[in-house]
Amino acid sequence: MASINFADLEAGDDLPPRELKLDSAFIAAHANAIDMTAPRFTDDEGARREGLPGQITPGAMSMGLFATTLMAWAPEARLTRLGCTFRSLAHAGIVARICGMVVEVDMPRRSVECEIWMEDKASGDRLVFGTATLQFPDPPLV
Repeated sequence: MASINFADLEAGDDLPPRELKLDSAFIAAHANAIDMTAPRFTDDEGARREGLPGQITPGAMSMGLFATTLMAWAPEARLTRLGCTFRSLAHAGIVARICGMVVEVDMPRRSVECEIWMEDKASGDRLVFGTATLQFPDPPLV
């Protein structure tokens, strides 16, 4: 991916969307790696015993996917803030689409505010919403 030129950023710029299948093994591996081994995160049957329709994605995983999407878009920046609101469950088996948009550019501070969200690609339902601040480094002296 090409490097971002901070001076060219404007409110309304879209981040490149990212799509990935939230398959059961991927979710379970992530949940186990962060020691979130509740059955709702590791298998369908365990999730059903908890009253859910099936395995779901941990919120921490959604936030991690947001962070990696933002950092892939602007690898030279530093992610200084990320907040999320969980509106619906991200079920195992869906294709998730992570999208974002620049909502504010602060030229003197060299920072941008972004909105970012995860949606179910098939239904278009937005499952998780977030906001983030990225701090860009000072330009090199010439």
